[in-house]
Amino acid sequence: MSFYSKFAGYYEQLFPIREEVWRFLKGYAGSSTAVLDVGCGPGHYCGRFAREGFQATGIDLDEAMIAEAKRRYPEAEFRCLDMRRVDEAGRKFGCIWSIGNVMAHLPCDDLAPFISRIHALLEDGGYWIMQVMNGDALMTLTEYDFPTRTIIAGGTGATFHRRYTSISPSTLRFTFSLRNEAAAFFEESMMLYPASLNRYLSLHESTGFRREGIFSDFSGNSLRNDPGTGLVLVFRKA
Repeated sequence: MSFYSKFAGYYEQLFPIREEVWRFLKGYAGSSTAVLDVGCGPGHYCGRFAREGFQATGIDLDEAMIAEAKRRYPEAEFRCLDMRRVDEAGRKFGCIWSIGNVMAHLPCDDLAPFISRIHALLEDGGYWIMQVMNGDALMTLTEYDFPTRTIIAGGTGATFHRRYTSISPSTLRFTFSLRNEAAAFFEESMMLYPASLNRYLSLHESTGFRREGIFSDFSGNSLRNDPGTGLVLVFRKA
């Protein structure tokens, strides 16, 4: 069973489209004609871009996610594709993004080739936007619990839990679950591969990207060094 299939009924409550994210992405997409979402999930942002007249493409490894995206947003293009094969996306793009900590799924050895492929896919002057958890802020810890979120599941209140354990400079274990007092609706655990800000910057600059911005979130706030905060980087292909 796919990741999405396990909690499709709860996804919209947990990860709805966010207006501040849309405005941020749209600001960098500008007058581009083609945009690409790497790790698009059920395709919300691609769908919004397609309705605005963009040629919007989304890729995701989860077949059920892609099936849902195609059902909801037939005006956009979606492909079930491993992000390590992003170069197969099919055209040049004026803006590419990967948000929601998707890049943390890339093992260390796959990171540099992925960034090179993104650079090759961009039009000259195009923007690449990535969002991950702030790995530097986690490195003083061995484990971290995200704030618990409460939603409605099965007609009653349920809590969504996310936790990092076995944190090291190169790996950590990510466990998340949705449960009520009686039982867990689902629980999943996987290995993630955090990287430092300096590593991200170094790899992008050596690829030929120009750094345009470093933020903690899509409201444009300055980077913070608190565990659980995000890292949003914006680069431009010169």
